[in-house]
Amino acid sequence: MTECLAIRHVAFEDAGLLSALLMERGRTLRTLDAGIDRFDPAQILSADLVVVLGGPIGVYEEDQYPFLHEEFAALHPRLEQKRPTLGICLGAQMIAKLLGAHVGPGPAKEIGWGGISLSETGRASVIAPLADVPVLHWHGDNADLPAGAVSLASTPVCPHQAFAVGDTILALQFHIEADPARIEQWLVGHTVELGKAGIDPREIRRQASEHGAATARAGRKILTAWFDQVMGHA
Repeated sequence: MTECLAIRHVAFEDAGLLSALLMERGRTLRTLDAGIDRFDPAQILSADLVVVLGGPIGVYEEDQYPFLHEEFAALHPRLEQKRPTLGICLGAQMIAKLLGAHVGPGPAKEIGWGGISLSETGRASVIAPLADVPVLHWHGDNADLPAGAVSLASTPVCPHQAFAVGDTILALQFHIEADPARIEQWLVGHTVELGKAGIDPREIRRQASEHGAATARAGRKILTAWFDQVMGHA
């Protein structure tokens, strides 16, 4: 892999641990800011890796956020050709939508550290290290499972917490890329959402202290294994 791109939707939900993992492999991750930088479909298609990051908007809000049309148009050919693509939270929902699945509000918001249940396929996949490790949830929307995808994990209110399409497309509803040492950026950036959800930021801070390091360790294992898996498809 020579060119790796991250599509960022809000500054503090950045690539986190991904950047260091790629640097260890002699790669650099270049960031495109949605709504600011232009999406060149040829560039998105040709990149060896594309990571689509999270953000506090819905994939169905194209009228409110018109840049989504351009982003979808740039990503769709890449997904059709099954080029190595990682979607995180909003990014996972974009993958689902562009592969024909419904995305909409779930029955409840999931915010904070909590466990997931791995499917049989998930236990045999790169996300196996999460069998007993809490992850950082921060979403209110859920995605149906796209045709041709396999579900890897679930929670009671979100049936498809992770899914894969072949070996090259991985979608994670939760966050394993986030650096727990920088959780304050999330707490400040999402203060309105936390207030509306009745969640005390001190509880998220406590959870980060208790679980953040273990989640980061598992995240590094998963992302490293997935990079190894997709190398031959770049």
